[in-house]
Amino acid sequence: MLNQIPPVIRGLLIANVAIYLLQMMLGDTLTLDFALWPFGEQTGRAPDGSIVTVGFQLWQLVTYGFLHSGLPHLFMNMLALYMLGGAIESALGSRHFLIYYFVCVIGAALAQLVTIEYFTGGFYPTVGASGGVFGVLLAFALLFPREKLILFPIPIPMPAWLFVTLYGAAELFFGVTGTMAGVAHFAHLGGMLGGFVLLQYWRGKLPWKPRNRLTP
Repeated sequence: MLNQIPPVIRGLLIANVAIYLLQMMLGDTLTLDFALWPFGEQTGRAPDGSIVTVGFQLWQLVTYGFLHSGLPHLFMNMLALYMLGGAIESALGSRHFLIYYFVCVIGAALAQLVTIEYFTGGFYPTVGASGGVFGVLLAFALLFPREKLILFPIPIPMPAWLFVTLYGAAELFFGVTGTMAGVAHFAHLGGMLGGFVLLQYWRGKLPWKPRNRLTP
């Protein structure tokens, strides 16, 4: 079955599941070094009693996207990646899709850092592949706007463009109002924004033109 999944999607699924298993084995160790932490540093006591200092490091812009807060978090992200990502990888090609995914992950991380630094405050880690997944969702709506999707828990099929518009509007509303605290709503939007800008660049619709225009 795995052989039928496009190579980048397959690699991402395997990597995320494997790293989650490591999280279960090692506890908070991976979170201390590889989750996305806000700018600055904070010192505290680790579960084993040792004193640790945590804070932002450059590699966290990518590594946080392979950590998850629990099995439901992992399952939902991987399910969406599995269901929608294959079509995007086939449309863009594996190389372009890999670049696209990580641009979305990084875009989500930057949005989250800005949100914490200038708006919400606090000092807490961010984890999850949701930034990349929301970028995939945005790409699906742009490349396959008339394909039908279902917005859980509303069992009504709707065109992908409408699905993503409503989902994005809901994320913006929840982020602005502080509803569903603990969810990185602006990171989700940052992933979508990063993906949108990259697709527009590849299509030659920005002032900076790509060497090889992509027309999926």
